[in-house]
Amino acid sequence: MITPSQLAMVGEAALLDGRAGSLRKRFPDLHFSECSEDDVSPRYQPAFSVTGYDLFLITGATGHCLELTNNAEIATGILVASKADDA
Repeated sequence: MITPSQLAMVGEAALLDGRAGSLRKRFPDLHFSECSEDDVSPRYQPAFSVTGYDLFLITGATGHCLELTNNAEIATGILVASKADDA
């Protein structure tokens, strides 16, 4: 499960350095992946947005294939999608 406060903390950290490797060091209990916003299906809504990044929830970091989810209850990580317009 990923809480709203965790999303806010990750969003704040992404403003400093949004690379997945950097976020993994700051939040070792979460799984991170990264891509461009145009790689994300429009059927998924960002769970949190900050200047330069949309944060999407992902699940499956425990051995199954990763997939996007809109359900924070089953989320195990965050996909950090770079916004092209904010670059």
